[in-house]
Amino acid sequence: MVRDGASLPQALSQVFAQSAAPAPTRGAIQDIAYRTMRGVGQAEVLLAALTSKAPEPSLLHGLLCCALSLLAEVDDPAYDHFTTVDQAVTATGSDLSIAHAKGMVNAVLRRFLRERDALTSEANKNPLALWNYPVWWIEQMQAAYPHDWQAILSRGNQPPPLTLRVNQRKISVENYLQLLSENNIQASCIGPVAVRLDKPLPVNQIPGFEQGLVSVQDAAAQLAAPLLDLQDGMRVLDACAAPGGKTCHLLEIADVTVTALDHDAKRLQRIAQNLQRLQLSATLQVGDARVGASVDGWWDGQQFDRILADVPCTASGIVRRHPDIRWLRRVTDTDQLATLSADILDNLWQMLRPDGKLLLVTCSLWPQESEDQAVAFAQRNQAIRLTAPGQLMPMATGNEDRDGLFYALFQKTCG
Repeated sequence: MVRDGASLPQALSQVFAQSAAPAPTRGAIQDIAYRTMRGVGQAEVLLAALTSKAPEPSLLHGLLCCALSLLAEVDDPAYDHFTTVDQAVTATGSDLSIAHAKGMVNAVLRRFLRERDALTSEANKNPLALWNYPVWWIEQMQAAYPHDWQAILSRGNQPPPLTLRVNQRKISVENYLQLLSENNIQASCIGPVAVRLDKPLPVNQIPGFEQGLVSVQDAAAQLAAPLLDLQDGMRVLDACAAPGGKTCHLLEIADVTVTALDHDAKRLQRIAQNLQRLQLSATLQVGDARVGASVDGWWDGQQFDRILADVPCTASGIVRRHPDIRWLRRVTDTDQLATLSADILDNLWQMLRPDGKLLLVTCSLWPQESEDQAVAFAQRNQAIRLTAPGQLMPMATGNEDRDGLFYALFQKTCG
């Protein structure tokens, strides 16, 4: 499904909707799917070396890639090798469309285990296999970060942490860490209100989650709301707001009136759910951030004091969290999305009051979508650029455990 253009969450949702699998089984399926996305480049190269022609149908091809991704894991593999082979063969036999290939699946996987070192060494001569990214992505990263590209790609292949944002309206970070300790959950503070669990847990097992004490949000994303310098009583627009993590954070740190805008009504439902859990309130508005009142009527003409513009981008900075992105994007997407985001920013600027502030946020590492975008925007609109973090690189060490995001803060002149 991902190869056909569906995101991995969408594909999993479709699978689960057609399945009566219990929650633990769904969790295992999701884990295997994400591991496969992180290793499918190498698996594709290995599969080509192990077979004379591409296995068909696509179900068989996908099953083999999945199994090879798991078998090729080097550091602390999640599943026993022979169990993986056995389960792959069993799964093949359980589907009439590919049951005839049981012998082939068994032979391919067992050959890989016998010749693993030689096959992997040869496969890794191909950048696709070595890095598990499309070649164009690797080349673009080399051009943007000639000294750090290898480390950046490697970090993108690591599983992400589960980081929480503590709702200080309800509990302090210190007291929440104590609550976790009382429940035998190890965690550490990695930001002003960011708490990283040593081991990820389902949200229904996180103390205080349902009561609104915490929300799941990456440490880098938690920087957005504080950068806007909110004051009680302000009118704030969160453009491109879904799924609502930043919307809720705005409301947690100040008594402001927030309009959460998104073009997709279904995505707004997720914001509503988060607001309800946290006992917060915002105006949810369906609309296109590229246009104003004259086109679709979503804006009432009153300018905002603050605007948070988390604009569309390739999401190249969050691939460890969404490993399917690298396979869904195309080389032309960067320029197309940068153009779309520029249109959004120019339109939103007209909705900002004089002396107001707009925060540009992207989860991209490509300069066209981040620093180049910020420079061009400031020049077009005579915007004053204020202090902000700029490009944050993805990190996965010690107290620096975050996705790759970009921040640029602008102020509108009074003239």
